[in-house]
Amino acid sequence: MTNSTISQDVGPTFEFESLVESIAGQFIGMAYNDIDSAIKSIQKEICEQMGFDRSLIWLFENATPENAIVEYMFYSSTQADLEESSSMAERFPWITSQIRQGCALDFSSLKDFPVKAKSDANELKGLGIKSLLISPMRSENGIIGGISFCRTTCEKTWAKSTCKQVQAIAQILSNALSLKFKQEKNNELYRFEKLISDISARFINLPAHLLDDQIGKAQADICQALNIEQSCLWQWSDTSPHYLTVTHLHTPSYGPEKPVDMNADTSFPWAVKRVLKGETFTMTTHDLPEEARIDRETRIALGVDGSLVLPLCSGEKTIIGVLSFDTIKNKVAWTDAIMDRMTLVSQIFTNALARRRQELKLKENEKRLAMATEGGNLGLWVMETDNHHVWVTQRVRDLFSFESDIPLNYDDFMEKILEQDRDLVAQTIQDALDNNTSFDINFRILHPKGRASWVKSSGKVYRNNQGGPVRLMGITLDISSQKRMEQQLEDQITEIKALKKKIEKENAYLQQKINVQFLHDEIIARSPEMQRVIEQIEQVAPTDASVLIQGETGTGKEVAARAIHRLSNRKDRPMVTINCASLPPTLVESELFGREKGAYTGALTKMAGRFEVADKATLFLDEVGEMPMEIQAKLLRVLEQGKFERLGSTQTIEVDVRIIAATNKNIEQMMDEGKFRKDLYFRLNIFPIHVPPLRERLADIPPLTWAFVREFEKKMARRVDNIPTDTMKALQKYPWPGNIRELKNLIERSLITSSSKTLNVTLPFSPSNNKETATTLEAMERRHIRDVLEKTNWRISGKGSAAEILGLKRTTLQSKMKKLGIQRP
Repeated sequence: MTNSTISQDVGPTFEFESLVESIAGQFIGMAYNDIDSAIKSIQKEICEQMGFDRSLIWLFENATPENAIVEYMFYSSTQADLEESSSMAERFPWITSQIRQGCALDFSSLKDFPVKAKSDANELKGLGIKSLLISPMRSENGIIGGISFCRTTCEKTWAKSTCKQVQAIAQILSNALSLKFKQEKNNELYRFEKLISDISARFINLPAHLLDDQIGKAQADICQALNIEQSCLWQWSDTSPHYLTVTHLHTPSYGPEKPVDMNADTSFPWAVKRVLKGETFTMTTHDLPEEARIDRETRIALGVDGSLVLPLCSGEKTIIGVLSFDTIKNKVAWTDAIMDRMTLVSQIFTNALARRRQELKLKENEKRLAMATEGGNLGLWVMETDNHHVWVTQRVRDLFSFESDIPLNYDDFMEKILEQDRDLVAQTIQDALDNNTSFDINFRILHPKGRASWVKSSGKVYRNNQGGPVRLMGITLDISSQKRMEQQLEDQITEIKALKKKIEKENAYLQQKINVQFLHDEIIARSPEMQRVIEQIEQVAPTDASVLIQGETGTGKEVAARAIHRLSNRKDRPMVTINCASLPPTLVESELFGREKGAYTGALTKMAGRFEVADKATLFLDEVGEMPMEIQAKLLRVLEQGKFERLGSTQTIEVDVRIIAATNKNIEQMMDEGKFRKDLYFRLNIFPIHVPPLRERLADIPPLTWAFVREFEKKMARRVDNIPTDTMKALQKYPWPGNIRELKNLIERSLITSSSKTLNVTLPFSPSNNKETATTLEAMERRHIRDVLEKTNWRISGKGSAAEILGLKRTTLQSKMKKLGIQRP
C-alpha cells in the first residue's frame, strides 16, 4: 500500500498525533463517572476521522475472567448488530483467546482467518464486516479487554502505521478505564465501609427482641451493596445441640425457599468441617473437590453457585453459627478487601447473637427461680459447704415437717430421710461436690406417726474463682402422688402383660387351626388327608428343595404347586408352568431350554426357554412322566448344576430355578420299564407329596361343593340357598373318577339346570355309585364303618348303636372315625 493511499484513508501522521493528543487531554482531571460517555464520543470521532464504520470495546469480567462482555460500541449506521453486554467469548472464541494472549490482529479480508477461526469469521460475515483491526487493551494488572475497528463497505488492506495508531488509541483508552476502575473500586469500598459502620451502630444496645429484624436488614443491605443475591445465617438448634439449621435468610424471588429441618452437618458435611476449624473460605459449586460431593449435590438442588463462608466464632473459639453470602446468577469477585470487611460483619453478628443468648439465659434462670419460690409446690434450698448450714423456703419446711424459724443444717435433713435411702442421698451429694455436676434424686421422708412420702430433689454446685465448691442450691418437690400412679401403672402393665400372653397363646392356637384348614383360597382342607398335605406344603415351601407331587388326574396337583410357590421366598416372581404332555416331543427341548435363530427348520427367531424365564423363581413341570428320555438327561444336568445351553448354541447359561414336578403316572413302574431315568426321579423326589383322590377325602366334599356353587353364582347371576341332605350324601358316595375337576364341572352343570334356589344334582351313572371302591384295607374299613353308621342313623353308643353292631367300645369307634376322617354329614 502506498503512502498516498494511507493519507487518503487515515490522514497525515501529524493529524493522527494531534488526534491522540486531543484524546489523551480529555481524560486529564475528568471525573470517573464521565469517562464512559467520553469513550463513546472518542470511538465515534476516531471512526469518522480514520474511515472506520464501527468500533467495539469489550472487557473481561472480574468474576469470570474467561468471558468478555461488550461495554462500548459505535456504529456508523443506525442499526446495531450487537447489543451491549453481548458475550464475545461465546460468539468469537478464537478472537477472544488471541486478545487474552496479548495478540494484535489485522485482517484485510475474512478469508485471511485461519481454519480454526472459521466460526468467528462466519459471525463477522453475518454482521456485514469485510475487514477489521483488533488490539488488546492493557493495564498494570494485565489484559483487561480489546478494541476493534471495522470496515463494512469493502475489504481494506491495513498499513502498519494504521495498526500502530490503533494500538496507541487502545493504550490511551486502557489507561482511562484503569483510572475509572480504581476510582469506582475506591468509591465502592468507601460506601461499603460506611455501610459496615452503620450496621455496627445499629447493633449497639439493641434489645434482644429486635435482633432478628436487624440481622435480616443487614443481610439485605450488604447483598444490595455488593450485588450478591443471597445471605444465610445458620445457628445451632436449641433443641438439638448438634443440629445446624438456617435461622435467617435473605434471597431473591427466584432464589430457594427457606429450608425446613435442613441439617447443615448432613447437607454440607465438607463445608461444616472447615467451619468447625474456624476457617473463612470461598467456593464455587462446580469447582468443589470430590470429597465435597454431597455439598455439591445440595448446592445444585438449591441453585447456589458461588459462596463466601464465615464462621461465627465467640469467645474461646466457640463456633455458634455460620454466615454465608451466596450468588445464584450473578458473578462476584471476592477480593481480600471485601473478605476483610465481611469478617467484621460476621463478628458484629456473633457479638449480637452471643449477647442475646446470655440475656435469654439470664431471663430463663430468673424465671426458674421465680417458679421455685412462687409456685407453691416447689421448695427452694441453699446449703453452704463450709458449715453445712441450710437455708430453705417454707415449702421445704412443710415437706420435711420442720418447725418454722428454727435453724437447719445438713444433719437435720439426713435424720428425716428414710434409713434405706440415706446412704444413696449422701453419696449423690458427695459425688456432685467432687465432680462439679448437677443431680436429680428421688427418696423417701419419714414423718411423725410413721408416715412416709416421696420427694424429688434437684441441685447444682456453685464454685469460687479457685474452683472450690461454695454452696449447693436446688429445689425439692413432693412426688408421692406420682409414685402412687407409677405403682398403679406397673400393676396394670403386669396385668396387661399376663393378658397379652394369654391372648397370644389363644391367637397362636386359632392361627394354627386357620392355617391348617385354609392354607390358600384355592385349597379346602377339612379332611385329615388334606391336612397332612398342607402340613407338607408348609414344611417344604420355605426351602429350595425339589418337590414331586403325585396324584390322580383332577386332584389339584397344580393348586398344591402354586401354594408351595406362594409360601416360598420366590413368591415375588411369577411361577412358570409347562405341561410336558401338551407339547410334541420335538418341541419340548426348545420350550424348556430355548433356541437360537436357525437352530432348526422354522426357527426364525431366538427364543428364551422356560428355565431362563423362571430364573430366581419356580418352574412347574406338569405331567413330567410324559417327558421324552432324551430330554430327561439334559433336565438332570440343569437340576444338578444349574447350567444348560440353548438349542443351536454352545454358550452355557446359568440359572437359579426351583423345580416342582407333578404326575399322575406310576413313576416307579415307568423306571422298571425303562421309560423314566432313575437318577432324575431321585433328584425330583427329594420331597414327595401325594394328593389324595376326592373319594378318600369325603369331609372336603360339602365345603368344596358350596365353594363351587358360590363361584358359579357370580358368573351366572344365580342364587342357591339350599342343597338337599340326600344330594350331599349322594355326592359323598359317588367315587369321583375325575376327582375335583369332575365335581366342579358337575356343580356348574347343575347350577345351569336348577330353576330354583335349591341345587338339583344328577350324578352320572356308575356301578359304584352306591358302593365305595375299596382299593385298600383302610378304604374298606372306612366304607364298612360309614355304612353301619348310616344304618343306625349315626347313633354311636347305646342299644342298637354302631359301636354295638361293630363290637367296639364307644371311645374306640370315635378314635377310628377320627383317624379315617369320617364325619357326620
